[in-house]
Amino acid sequence: MRLTWHTASLELAEPLRISRSVMTRRDAVWVALEHGGLRGWGEAVSSRYLGLPTEEILRRLNDVRPVVERLADPETAWAELAPAGPLGADLPPGVLAAVEAAVLDLTGKRAGEPAHQLLGSPVPPSAPTARTIGIVPPVSAAVQAGRLVEAGFTVLKVKAGSPDSAEDVARVAAVREGAPDAQLLLDPNGAWTEEQAHALLPRFAALGVTAVEQPIAAGRPEALARVAAASPVPVIADEDAVSYEDAAALAGRVQGVNVKLAKCGGVRHALRIHAALRGSGTDLMLGCLTASSLGIAPAVHLVDRAHWVDLDGHLLLADDPWAGIGGTDGTVRAAPRGGLGVLPRAGIPSGAAR
Repeated sequence: MRLTWHTASLELAEPLRISRSVMTRRDAVWVALEHGGLRGWGEAVSSRYLGLPTEEILRRLNDVRPVVERLADPETAWAELAPAGPLGADLPPGVLAAVEAAVLDLTGKRAGEPAHQLLGSPVPPSAPTARTIGIVPPVSAAVQAGRLVEAGFTVLKVKAGSPDSAEDVARVAAVREGAPDAQLLLDPNGAWTEEQAHALLPRFAALGVTAVEQPIAAGRPEALARVAAASPVPVIADEDAVSYEDAAALAGRVQGVNVKLAKCGGVRHALRIHAALRGSGTDLMLGCLTASSLGIAPAVHLVDRAHWVDLDGHLLLADDPWAGIGGTDGTVRAAPRGGLGVLPRAGIPSGAAR
């Protein structure tokens, strides 16, 4: 087998402002695994918040390359990859998820089976996805909401965490006016104190918000559990639920856990979390970083396990270099093709740099 990679820039269609930052672009590293004339792909994206700069992604890929290339075939790699085996157990989760995706894609292509079948779902999963509205003025938020609903979106996620909480309330009220029938999710990205969360969540519940992600800063799971116990809307842990151990510790103490493959380590780690939550009263949310369709695709093959789906990272891009999971009409779908089912658009290199 041969493991190669290529770095590209993903530009957002417009800046995305959240409580802690403004994003306009990020790097993507496309990982290619070749064997027997076929190529499987995965994607790792740079993330300042997760401590994963592009240079670290490339360094860790270079470290793991000789180990992967010594394996006989992708099926062997699939058996050896963490959490099933030792391979990649020391990789950052985002890099492990990308390598795992390439192995899964190539294994599926060799078998002629879509990834969802290899993961235990016989029917191609599909689900409505949330679409994010950043921290923007209320008028802009209302216009965006109306356009998204017209395009087919039924779930909207509104970012919060402005210095003045009244601005957040006004933004959500505007979105509700622009999309009166949409399901509304709220995401302050940990911007509130525990006291603010207790005071604000009833106000957002009155506006029709149906769930809130990580209302308080990460690092105090006991406080998050207290907020969840008192909240009039479900509380979904995100920044406090990075790993399997984090999610398992929160099972039964919050109403939801947001699983992102880039922070947990890939589809099989996500499936472990799903199993740990079963029967606890805590539901699964599938989320993502801003990424291309290639980076989002592995999670799409798991959407039948999720209560909430927020897989719109590819929809925020000015130009998505990959295709195959849909989403522009508000629904993401696993393609019936072998592997991940994504296809490159023009400009994807046939070879890649080491």
